[in-house]
Amino acid sequence: MSIKKLMAFVSAAAFVVVAGPAQADIKIGVVLALTGPNASLGVPYRKGVELLPKEIGGEKIQLIFLDDASDPSTAVRNAQKLISDDKVDILIGGSNTPASQAMANITTREQIQQVALAPAAHPADKNQWLISMPQPANLWAAALVKDMVRRKVKTVAYIGFSDPWGDIAYNGLKEAAEKAGIQVVTNERYARADTSVTGQVLKIIAAKPDAVLVGGSGTPGALPHIALAERNYKGPVYATPGVFNKDFLRVGGKSVEDVIGVTGPIGAHEQLPAGNPIKKVSEEFIKKYEDINGKGSWNSFAAFAYDGMLTLEDAIPRALKKAKPGTPEFRKAVRDEVRAVKELAGTNGVYQFPEGSSYGVDERSVILVQVKNGDWKLISN
Repeated sequence: MSIKKLMAFVSAAAFVVVAGPAQADIKIGVVLALTGPNASLGVPYRKGVELLPKEIGGEKIQLIFLDDASDPSTAVRNAQKLISDDKVDILIGGSNTPASQAMANITTREQIQQVALAPAAHPADKNQWLISMPQPANLWAAALVKDMVRRKVKTVAYIGFSDPWGDIAYNGLKEAAEKAGIQVVTNERYARADTSVTGQVLKIIAAKPDAVLVGGSGTPGALPHIALAERNYKGPVYATPGVFNKDFLRVGGKSVEDVIGVTGPIGAHEQLPAGNPIKKVSEEFIKKYEDINGKGSWNSFAAFAYDGMLTLEDAIPRALKKAKPGTPEFRKAVRDEVRAVKELAGTNGVYQFPEGSSYGVDERSVILVQVKNGDWKLISN
């Protein structure tokens, strides 16, 4: 064999060795708010996603991140690009409810498993391709209303985002409050990018509610708390799971002292009994996260992302027994095996995703917390 032919043969063989495994890579597209007002959620979500193993079931994992700049329209375009151009097998995102629900229209049409890191739900007949890692509103709202009952609250005002997350929070509150005989006296809204809610808060003050629930998330969720404190509102003020992070405390400062919130069990992982599976997973997550990002850096948003990665890590090996990555058959196999997940312990609950629902947790996913001395503390029963 001539040198020229030998070199051609070696080059071709090298191409086969390199290109072969690449064709079997599992491609996962990730759409998050890495810039803009929702970046305080999107950045930790990304860090949680990056804890996914580099290889699952003998196949390499390729993560492709796109920034939606906190814009749901951009999230939709990014999702379509990842599916059409990058041929991803799974889609993760978005960072907030508007983006997650907008993306769900795409993932349902294209039949690709979506792992939403923010609360998101579609009608039961459109939920086949969507799972959402956080607690559904009916669970956390019931926990907050139970605390209101304990404090003898009879009327509660609501102010939240003028978007699907604001709707989810309001509807959750209204349902739980009505069951408890508590009247919801306002439904004020504001945009995530607003810099003032003076008008809305004045209406709340005029209604003289016994308590207030703020349906926000991330740092924009602090704005109504600041305005209520400036007007010397003295009743208990409640918050959603969307503000359980240090950025909310930093922006809110003294205005959010004594705010009552709700989060997952990782928020009190130290106090869980030794045999609790959530405690073990939480400790493993915190160690992995802080080994990379520094001591004390973990947060509940990264933990939700980590739980999503645990779900995929559980489902993908079974899906690989049914089909090869890069095919419609593999997409469906992933979807089917995600729905087959049973009693999977995570940091924020124990997961299984029944058909017809996008959510996978139960009452074990909720604990009450309160801001004391600038930090979140568990409320003892």
